[in-house]
Amino acid sequence: MHANLQKACDALALPKDHKATAIGNQWQPGRGDSLSVESPIDGQLLAKFKMANPPQVEAVVDAASAAFLEWRSVPAPVRGEFVRQFGQKLREFKEPLATLVSWEAGKITQEALGEVQEMIDVCDFAVGLSRQLYGKTIASERPGHRLTEQWHPLGPVGVISAFNFPVAVWAWNAAIAWACGDPVVWKPSEKTPLAAIACHTIATQVLAENPDIPAAISSLLIGGADVGHALASSPRLPLISATGSVPMGRAVAQTVASRLGRSLLELGGNNGMIVAPSADLDLAIRSITFSAVGTCGQRCTSMRRAIVHESLADTLRDQLLGVYKKLPIGDPTVEGTLIGPLIDERAFEAMETALAEARGQGGVVHGGGRETEGVPQGGFYVRPAIVEIDSEAAIVQQETFAPILYFMRYQSLEDAVSIHNSVPQGLSSAIITNDVREAELFCSPVGSDCGIANVNIGTSGAEIGGAFGGEKETGGGRESGSDSWKLYMRRATNTINYSEDLPLAQGIRFDI
Repeated sequence: MHANLQKACDALALPKDHKATAIGNQWQPGRGDSLSVESPIDGQLLAKFKMANPPQVEAVVDAASAAFLEWRSVPAPVRGEFVRQFGQKLREFKEPLATLVSWEAGKITQEALGEVQEMIDVCDFAVGLSRQLYGKTIASERPGHRLTEQWHPLGPVGVISAFNFPVAVWAWNAAIAWACGDPVVWKPSEKTPLAAIACHTIATQVLAENPDIPAAISSLLIGGADVGHALASSPRLPLISATGSVPMGRAVAQTVASRLGRSLLELGGNNGMIVAPSADLDLAIRSITFSAVGTCGQRCTSMRRAIVHESLADTLRDQLLGVYKKLPIGDPTVEGTLIGPLIDERAFEAMETALAEARGQGGVVHGGGRETEGVPQGGFYVRPAIVEIDSEAAIVQQETFAPILYFMRYQSLEDAVSIHNSVPQGLSSAIITNDVREAELFCSPVGSDCGIANVNIGTSGAEIGGAFGGEKETGGGRESGSDSWKLYMRRATNTINYSEDLPLAQGIRFDI
């Protein structure tokens, strides 16, 4: 193991004998298939252990359900204090946790540090939220009556997360769920289990310092799709929050819906940007580059489609190609690297297949292919690709989790919006323009149909204060900021009669 990684694992107190399930600080070995964890940086083996199997899910859900009975009665500000302490621990372990994220997910150091900072930020948000779980007082039509709404804890929450944000997505859910009074059962991606073990270990340190808190408010299950299905099937998990591919989301949604549970889904992106005639080209180039190649194109908010006005398309294309040629590709832990590896060989093959299909559909491919010079051996490093293609090409409808940018042209803003909204996904979107009317139209009901609509910034890099999520095949879920906390709670409408009479609603008379 690389010295810096070993130092980080030691600082995080990461156990060498990895176990697949944890209820608080009670760890149990898995009884499922064997899992080999390899670093996308150089292919080195980071860990090997048995995953959990579906029967082990039941014990974890049992513990979370029992913990809920206690946790729901703890005052929300006290629950917020636990989240505050967890956020403080994350500050202490920010650098080693980011190092582990880099080695396990392939993120460059700055992005890995940023991901841990997201965790810290959402903890701060949830601490404030713990004193703002407001209900409403509603005017009653009956004299001597008061009508109110209260929000109560919902129950244990199942979280299924993806490799590309191996720690932040869990934190978005966990911090808010804890503040709302819900225990959390986490199934991380099998590609990034060590980061999950590290996060859970940090949580158990805070739990050890707060012995009055039920330890099972935090649980971990490292397993495959069968474990995910068992979580989605459990009627004692009233909410399943799942991040991943559209096929995975469909399976989760159907399973949860069959038992009338709630789903919070964050699925495919296929995000587009319109570059208008009045655009600041320097701003456009910088925002496109980060959005399209950051995390090697493996963000759900990564930019996949550039919809550029024909008057500046050639100029923008040529400038982007010039920037792309200079982008430093290599070991993500080395300072100055901007593009690390794809997660694995399967991701590389998907990129190659997509580029071949694009060529077959009339696309002109610039870049692409495997980078072999100046990069660690054993990883799948690629050159980002720009593909000039017609907006009606079938490949444009698909999202490939890789640094591929489809470059299209338009004549009128109406056409651009139509092209933008023509894909089945609806997560993040952007327009680069100095025309206030174009900007406002893009954000209006007749503009972008996505959950996120940005002006003069890229599609990637959301803040935790706003609700994060999208429409259509993206799943409709919302995480993190704004009022997304309401999904983690149940609403109760109360009518209090403080009079001596019993008037009925709607003026109904029922005299006895």
